[in-house]
Amino acid sequence: MLTALSIRDVVLIERLDLSFGPGLTVLTGETGAGKSILLDSLGLAMGARSEAGLVRAGAEQASVAAVFAPPAGHPVYTLLAEQGIAADDEIVLRRVVAKDGRSRAFANDQPVGAALLKRAAGLLAEVQGQHDQMGLADPAGHALLLDAFGVPDGLRAAVAAGHRAWRAAAAALEAAREAIAEAERDQEWLRHAVDELARLAPEDGEEERLAAERQRLQQGERRAAAIATALGELSSRDRRNPGPAASLRAAARALQRLTPANDPDAANPAAPAMAALERAEEALAEAETLLTRLADEAEADPRLLEAAEERLFALRAAARKHGLQVMELPALLATLRDRLAALETGSARVEELEREAAATRASYAEACSRLSEARRAAAAKLDRAVARELPPLRLERARFVTDMSPLPESDWGAQGADAVRFLIATNPGQAPGPLAKIASGGELSRLMLALKVVLAGGSPVPTLVFDEVDSGIGGATAAAVGERLTRVAQRVQVLLVTHSPQVAARGAAHLRVAKTVAKGRAATHVQHLDGPERREEIARMLAGETVTAAARAAAESLLGPA
Repeated sequence: MLTALSIRDVVLIERLDLSFGPGLTVLTGETGAGKSILLDSLGLAMGARSEAGLVRAGAEQASVAAVFAPPAGHPVYTLLAEQGIAADDEIVLRRVVAKDGRSRAFANDQPVGAALLKRAAGLLAEVQGQHDQMGLADPAGHALLLDAFGVPDGLRAAVAAGHRAWRAAAAALEAAREAIAEAERDQEWLRHAVDELARLAPEDGEEERLAAERQRLQQGERRAAAIATALGELSSRDRRNPGPAASLRAAARALQRLTPANDPDAANPAAPAMAALERAEEALAEAETLLTRLADEAEADPRLLEAAEERLFALRAAARKHGLQVMELPALLATLRDRLAALETGSARVEELEREAAATRASYAEACSRLSEARRAAAAKLDRAVARELPPLRLERARFVTDMSPLPESDWGAQGADAVRFLIATNPGQAPGPLAKIASGGELSRLMLALKVVLAGGSPVPTLVFDEVDSGIGGATAAAVGERLTRVAQRVQVLLVTHSPQVAARGAAHLRVAKTVAKGRAATHVQHLDGPERREEIARMLAGETVTAAARAAAESLLGPA
C-alpha cells in the first residue's frame, strides 16, 4: 500500500509530507483548494507526463516521492530485480521535474526510465479519475482479472505449460528446417571440407603431442651432431690436423729416441713423460669408445622429424583455413559430418518434428478450449455480479458485458487464445463499447467502483485511488458508493477525493485540503482531521458556506458515536 507521499515545490505546495494507512482514506476540501494537485503529484511519481507548469513559481525544480509497502512476493519485486534494483520492505518511486520541463525518475534511488517507473507504479496503484483512467480501463489486463475471478488455476497452468511445449517444438522444427536449407546451400563446400578433414583425420590433443615429439627429435639431432663433431676431433684423418691420438703417438715416438743408443738398458730421462702420454692415449681411446657408443644410441632419424613437422604444419594450416584452433578441428569435422548427414536424414527428422509440433499444438489448443469454456462461464457469472452492483450506483440503465473473441493464431500465448474485453452500454439500445470511450467521467468512476467491488480480490494492485467517484450524485446513491468503497477498502487500500459527506463519513482516515493566501501568495496545505474537526468538515460539506446546528447534528449522525 501507499504509506507516504512527499511533495516539494509542486504548483501551490512548497513542502508537504503525508502518511497513509490501510483502509479508506478520504480527502475533502473546497473546490480549488488543491486536491487535484495532490493527485497530480502522485501521478507524477507514478510516471505521468511531466510539465514545466508543475514547478512552483520561483523554484528550480519540483520533486515527488511516493513510498509503497507491497506484500511479500508482490510482482513489483520481480520487476525491479530484473533491472538490478534492490528492494526490501519499501519501494520509493521518485520524480524530479526541472523548471524547463525535463524530468528524472528514480526507483529506490536508482535512476530509471519513465517507462519502467510507470510499469512499477502500475503494479502498486491504480488511479480511477474523472479525466484519467488507468488500471481496469486497460483491456490488456482483462483476461487476467477474469481468470482470477472465476477460472481454476489448473486450467491456466495447463495452457501456459502447453504453450511452452508448443513453442519449443515449433522452434526445434524451424531450427531443423534452417539447418537443412543451410546444408543444401553449402553442400559442395561441405563435401570438400569433410573429405579434406577426414583425410587429415585430426585427433584430440594431437597438436600438443606432435609439438612435444618435434622438440624431442630436434634435441636428438642436436645431440647426435655434437657427438659426431667430438668423434671427428678425436679421430681426424686430416694431415694438417691429425687429431690428438696421432699427436700422442708421435710425441711418444720422439721421446723414445732419448734412450742412449749405446746403452739400451740405460734409463730414459723422459720415461715419466712417456708413461703419462701412454695413459693419455689410453684415456683418449676410452673417450672415443664411449662417444662411439653414444653415437650409436643417439642416432637420429631425420625422416621422423620431417614427418612430425609435416603433420604439425598440415594441422595448423587447416586450423588457419577454418579460422579456429587446432584443438577444435575434430569437433569441426564432427559438426560438418552431421550437417552433411542432415541432407540424407534431415527430411525424416523434419517429418518427426512436424508431427511433434502438430501434437503439442493440438494439446495446447485443447487446453485453450477448456480454458475458454471456463472463461465463458466465469464471464457470465461476472456480468451478473457487476449487474447487481450497478443500480445502487445510479447505473441501473447500464449494461456490463464481458466480451470474448478468438485471437488469431499469431497472437496465441501463455494466457490462451481469447481476447477478453470489459464493455459497457450506458443507455438502452446502445451497443456495448470500451469502458473509457462509452461512459462519462462520473459514470466510469462508479462503474470502476462496481468492478472493484467484484474483482478487488483478483488484482495484485494493493492501492486504489478514486477522484470524485461520487461526482453528481447524492442521497442514497452516495450512501451506496460509500458502502461499496468501505467493502473494497477491507481488501485493498483506497484513497478517495470526494465532495460527498455521506462518502467522507465512511473514511477510516480523513484529510482536509485547504488553500491559504499569505503575503499575496497562495499555498495549499493538508490537515489530518480527528474528532470535532472532522465533524465540522462533514457539517461544512452538508451545509455549504454557513455551517448550522442542523448540519452539525447531521454530521454527528453520519459519523456515528465518537
